[in-house]
Formats: sequence, structure tokens, C-alpha cells
Amino acid sequence: AADLTPEPIRWLWPGWLAKGKLHVLAGAPGTGKTTLALDMAACVTSGRALPSGWRPKAASVIVWSGEDDPGDTLIPRLIAAGADLRHVHIVGDVLQDGQRCAFDPARDVPKLAAACAGIDNIAMVVVDPLVSAVSGDSHKNAEVRRSLAPLVELAARLDAALLGITHFTKGTQGREPLERVSGSLAFGALARVVLGTIREQSEDPAAPRSLVVARAKSNIGPDGDGFRYAFEQVELPAHPGVHASRIAWGNALKGPASSLLSEPEKPEVAHPEAADAASFLRELLTDAPLTAKEVRKAADDAGYSWRTVQRAMKKAGVISKRQGARLPALWSIPGHTLAPVAPVAPTPECGATGATGAEVALLEDGEVAI
Repeated sequence: AADLTPEPIRWLWPGWLAKGKLHVLAGAPGTGKTTLALDMAACVTSGRALPSGWRPKAASVIVWSGEDDPGDTLIPRLIAAGADLRHVHIVGDVLQDGQRCAFDPARDVPKLAAACAGIDNIAMVVVDPLVSAVSGDSHKNAEVRRSLAPLVELAARLDAALLGITHFTKGTQGREPLERVSGSLAFGALARVVLGTIREQSEDPAAPRSLVVARAKSNIGPDGDGFRYAFEQVELPAHPGVHASRIAWGNALKGPASSLLSEPEKPEVAHPEAADAASFLRELLTDAPLTAKEVRKAADDAGYSWRTVQRAMKKAGVISKRQGARLPALWSIPGHTLAPVAPVAPTPECGATGATGAEVALLEDGEVAI
């Protein structure tokens, strides 16, 4: 360590985007994550001021999107944001065994690195969505770290800010912002800065609601604080009939991310034709016990969410009991006598109710068997 020289963080946007580092921009659908990323990219290419007032030196940006078309979405939004298109480089197809095929960030980063060698002064790389760079299971830490390593190494070699776009996991309102990032915790752990977006709540449902972007995490600077923003729809002056959305920045916000990015948990919606799910369960199980899979299918057909049904188990007096290590758990109400089964070798149970692995797979993302 005595032979190494301490170095300062090299900022593209002080406190928000660091050169050579991975950043994650996460949020719920409809909060304009891609539009936000393109606005930042536009500022970098043109030297226009970012919302804090900082003006970066004009530089080149690499953009890959697996979800939006360059011609009708990416380029119009960049133009609306004031980008200098001469410095924007959209990742297109790759040549694979003599055939043109779509760029795959889980496989083709070496080809991207070779292409970047011919572009001067790259300061930012946008990957949308970041999960596409994971070749295996995006919920496993080791596979996420291994898959993202080539992109992280490319950003370090280019000395460019790498911004990956992803989602908040559905149904995670009320949790800490960093815990809401979809997939493995490695996404948040690998990123030096994690940005989160939400739509602010309003007591008046008819009133327009502004959006918020804030730093949910930073290992290299202060976290918290953020900005309000909204969307504008504009027609491109030089392209009549072409409309695009852009970001209209609002005021700066102070405070911790847990406060700025807080969203209340969504209340359970009552079933329109029954007082509660407990009545549904009692009626369903009156004649005979059913497996958890059969109960879930009946609940789906009746319009009940699985979480609602799980929470109604106790109120309905439902018990869940394994009939054998390799047999599914049966849901029943008191008064039923379950048929005996032949003994089998014991195996560890999976799930709080003794569900098998196949039944646990029926749960929604983020849910726990209760």
C-alpha cells in the first residue's frame, strides 16, 4: 500500500456520475428512467448544464437500448433534450458467424470494447436494461457479479461513467430504496452510486404529480438529496409531426433517500363480491381439502390476489399440512380427516407452511409463504 498514490474520484457530474464507475438508475415503471438517462447523456454531449448547474465538458456517449427503437424513440428524445448527435453513438447489430444479429450485452462486450477504441473522448455509457447483461440468474449474486464484470472493466478502461437502468421490484413499497432494486443485491452492491425514482403521492388524485430522483446509495460521496422533475411533450422543430418527451427539471430536494423515495404500501383491494377472502376459503374448502396449487388457481379465477388469500388463512381457520415429504401440502378446515399416507424418508421442508419447492415457485416476486 505504501507504493500506491491516493487519487481523487474523477467526477463527470460531481456527486452523481463518476468516471470509470458503475451507476444504477432504478425506479417503478412510468417514472421515465430512460428519458432521465438520455437527458443526462444529452448534457454530456453538448456541455449543457445538469440540474445542479454543473456543466460537463462536451464528450461522446455510448447508448445501448434493448427496449426502445433508435429512430422513433431514442433519437427524438435526445434531440428534444438538446443533445449534440455528433457525439452520440447508438449500439447496433453485431456480426456473428457472418450473420447480423442483435447486440447482446451478456455476450458482446468485447466487440463493443473494440468498437469504442475508434471513438474519441467517451465519457458515458448507457445500458438499458442492465439485467440484459446477466447471462445467468439475475437473482444470484455470483452470476450477477461475473456477468457485469466485463462492462465494469470497460467503463474503467474508458474512464467513462457507466449508467445501467433497471426496475424496482413490484410490491416493495415501504422498504428501503436500495432493497427495492430488482434482482440480486449484487446490482446495488456493485454500483458505486444507486439512483432511485418515484412518483410523488398526492392527496388530490386529479392533480398532476411530480417525480423525484434521489441518490439511494453512494460509496464515493454523499447520498440522499435529489431533484423533482416532470415530463414535457414537444414537437421537434426540424421534424414536423415528430413528437418526443423530455425532462423538465424542478427544484432541488434535501433529505435522506428513505424519505425522498418513500412510497406508502398499497392497501389490499377488497373483493367486489365478497366481504373478505376468508369467506372464499371456507366455502372453497367445505367439501374437501385442496392442494395449495388448486387453491391458488381457484383464487385467481375468483379474482383474489395470492397475498390476500395467504393473509386470510388464519381468519378462515385454514391449516396447511404436509402429507409426506414428496407430497404437496393440503389446505383444509377443521373437521376434515385427511387420508393417511405411506411413510417416506424425511427431507427438509421448504416454506413456512411446508410447501414444496414447486409450490414456492408459485409465489409472486418478493413474497414469502406465510
